[in-house]
Amino acid sequence: MSSWRRPVAIVVLCGIFVLPLLFMITGSVRMPGLPPPDGFEWLPDQARWANYSSVFGFVSLWSYIANSLIVVAVAVPVTVLVASWAGFAIATASPRLQKILVVVSLVALMIPLSALWIPRFVLFKWLGLTDTLVPLMAPALMATTPFYVLIFALVYARIPKALYEAARLEGMSPMAIWRRVAFPLGRAAAFAVAVLAFTWHWANFIDPLIYLSSEERFTVPLALRALQTLEPTNHPILLAGAVIATVPPVIAFLIVQRTFFSKALEV
Repeated sequence: MSSWRRPVAIVVLCGIFVLPLLFMITGSVRMPGLPPPDGFEWLPDQARWANYSSVFGFVSLWSYIANSLIVVAVAVPVTVLVASWAGFAIATASPRLQKILVVVSLVALMIPLSALWIPRFVLFKWLGLTDTLVPLMAPALMATTPFYVLIFALVYARIPKALYEAARLEGMSPMAIWRRVAFPLGRAAAFAVAVLAFTWHWANFIDPLIYLSSEERFTVPLALRALQTLEPTNHPILLAGAVIATVPPVIAFLIVQRTFFSKALEV
């Protein structure tokens, strides 16, 4: 890629992701009671930052944020751990078994989540776990999605086989090889999966809607759903809530992005 095309591509990609955020931020400080603007508005004539404090008056947002943080605090580490183990098993399997496991992962990835809603609900209802946060964390026990497993499998497969063989000659068990060889060299994948899993569980709307009935256990997406029922003229309150809900995933990415890119360059 020529020297001028790369910066242009970066600017275009950044614009695609940044413009919706700018729309949320500028819309969140508009005066409530006014109709939505006809087009994009950079800054309203009178910015009303009090919209952010008004959000907490409409919904118990602090409680919802705390519930979402509990979910991600449990689900993200478990997702990274399980996906890493499964990816390592695929990467170190025999070529024939490796192909079978990859195909199985791809087939599982193509199963629509809507096909699992009823069986999961019946299972958690039978276990007495509905209206708790457990069903929201449970997907982490299966790596949340096979996509995360394939990420680890791809990264671990790029590690020279000689390192695995040397570790086996040293008498290491498969778990020791994963812990001392594979996982340290695949930390870029761990950071990537952690951020993706954080975003997935933080933004998960369907599972809380299906399993939760008590308001004190609601998560952030259900708070936005409650704000969506406000009058259309109160859309700045909804956008202010959306901005607040977007802050934690952005902070999570900013925390790990430097380490992620440095480790990615080493792989």
